[in-house]
Amino acid sequence: MDLGELRQGIDEIDRQIVELYEKRMEISRQVAEYKIGTGKKVFDRVREEEKLKAVRAMTHNDFNSHGVQELFEQIMSMSRKLQYQMLTEHGSMGKLPFIGLDTLHTQKARVVFQGAEGAYSQVAMEAYFGDRVNSFHVDTFREAMSAIDEGSADFAVLPIENSTAGIVSEIYDLLVEFENYIVGEQIIRIEHCLLGVAGAGEEEIQTVFSHPQSLMQSARYLTARDWKQISMPNNAFAARKVAEDGDRSQAAIASAHAAGIYGLEILQRGINQEEDNCTRFIIVTNQKVFETKADKVSICFELPHKSGSLYHMLSHFIYNNLNMTKIESRPIEDRNWEYRFFIDFEGNLADSAVKNALRGLRDEARNMKILGNYKTDGILRNYK
Repeated sequence: MDLGELRQGIDEIDRQIVELYEKRMEISRQVAEYKIGTGKKVFDRVREEEKLKAVRAMTHNDFNSHGVQELFEQIMSMSRKLQYQMLTEHGSMGKLPFIGLDTLHTQKARVVFQGAEGAYSQVAMEAYFGDRVNSFHVDTFREAMSAIDEGSADFAVLPIENSTAGIVSEIYDLLVEFENYIVGEQIIRIEHCLLGVAGAGEEEIQTVFSHPQSLMQSARYLTARDWKQISMPNNAFAARKVAEDGDRSQAAIASAHAAGIYGLEILQRGINQEEDNCTRFIIVTNQKVFETKADKVSICFELPHKSGSLYHMLSHFIYNNLNMTKIESRPIEDRNWEYRFFIDFEGNLADSAVKNALRGLRDEARNMKILGNYKTDGILRNYK
């Protein structure tokens, strides 16, 4: 047989495969109708594992055994997704435990941020809530999450990601630990300034204080100077220390906003090497609410320690035509080499496609949690 005849043979087999696939999906539709009537769950892990074992046994070599398993994993995945879709359309998937609001209730709200007066978190808070916001600050991210968890604050403003330094991993871990939820975000442009006491000159500086990320982001500027670098938990803490010590040999890397609060002099502006350095802050509350105009969903889940498990989870976004904008992983405590995945994607919890994807993920992943649904934010460039 020549190549043309061989290809004709493949085309005929492919036609039969498509025919059989459509017949199988029609039966899957009938299965979904049965489950709608009986309340039976879509995902039956034991049944699928038995099925995969059976089809592997029908093959004649290891290569085909692996190939058939992958093929049938995909076929069964598509069958599940069809069933999820039908259950969602029939309102048989239940309601997500989040309440949609036309607008967040921020009037008279009490807001907490981490750091001290002059911190970038305070800048982000005032950009989101206004400069007359009723606020207080705490020393650590955990204290901020505890404040809203216990009800002493209505909202918390927390940094979650910097465009150059990456994620704030502690925030991701705290979002899993606490029953608190993201309801908004605020992005601000970061401009690090070198701050000293009034009358001091840059040539007098011997020691500089700042947050480790700010020191890293200003590394190009700092390496050209033989200064001792000391890490602080927060930039505003560094500015406050320099102001309180009144030592002309000390400087802080912080914002121009902090300089104004602590009466420090700006010795040099924009010392961070990335001009478009931005930090994304999240607005968190202890209520399961979202704005009806929200367009970003954040979730997390764990996976079975099994080949292909992440691939199958991500297929829920593809099938439902949802645009995934971010994925991060964090190690799971006390479980070596196992990870929790954090995903952001475009959508609203009221959308049927989002409901469909989330129900599939909830059935097939471990410990799936919706972290929040909120509006994406543009960069606030002139915050000073």
